[in-house]
Amino acid sequence: MNNPPRIAVFIDASNLWEAQKTKGRFFDFEKLRAFIRTTYTAQSIEVFYYTAYPANGTRDYSLDGKHKFFTYLSKALGFIIRKKQLKRITVQTDMGAVIQEKGNMDVEMAIDILHHLNTYDIAVLFSGDSDFLALVSYLRNRGKKVYIYSSKNNISEELRTGADGYTDVLKIKEDIWRGEIIRQSQNAA
Repeated sequence: MNNPPRIAVFIDASNLWEAQKTKGRFFDFEKLRAFIRTTYTAQSIEVFYYTAYPANGTRDYSLDGKHKFFTYLSKALGFIIRKKQLKRITVQTDMGAVIQEKGNMDVEMAIDILHHLNTYDIAVLFSGDSDFLALVSYLRNRGKKVYIYSSKNNISEELRTGADGYTDVLKIKEDIWRGEIIRQSQNAA
C-alpha cells in the first residue's frame, strides 16, 4: 500500500489576485488548503505564500489590514510567508517622470521549490507564469508530480500543458471563496 503523498503548495499572490478580481470574491485560504489536502489525499501539506506589498506612505489607505492578513496566514494557518516591499523605480516618459512599482517573487518561489525538493512528492503551483516551465520540467524529471492552478486569463499555454495537470481556479466546484471584494480593496493581494 502506498503512503499518501506529501504536498507543497506555492502561491503567487499576484497571480491569484487577478483570479480573485475576476471572481469578485476573496479566496478563503483555510478552505483552499483543505481542498488541496482532499484533492490529493495528502499525508502532509506545507503552504508557501509569496507577495510584495507597498511601502508605508505610498498609499492613501492603511496597510495594517494587509499585515494582519500575513499574520493570520502565518499564525492561524501555518503558512510560510515570503514577502518583500515593492521596489519603486522612476522611469522617464514623454510625459515626465513616472514611478513604477515592481514586486516579482518568482526567484524566491523557485528557490523554495528547489530547497524543499526532498520534503514533498507533489508540488502545487498557484501561478500561470511561463517562466516556471523550466522548473516544472526539472521537477518532473526528478519524479515529482506538478499541478498548476491559475485562471484562464493568467495561464500561459506552455505552463498549462507542461505540468501533470492544470486547474482553472474559477471553475473549482468546491466552496473555496469568502466575502466579496469591495472597491477600495482592489489594490490588495
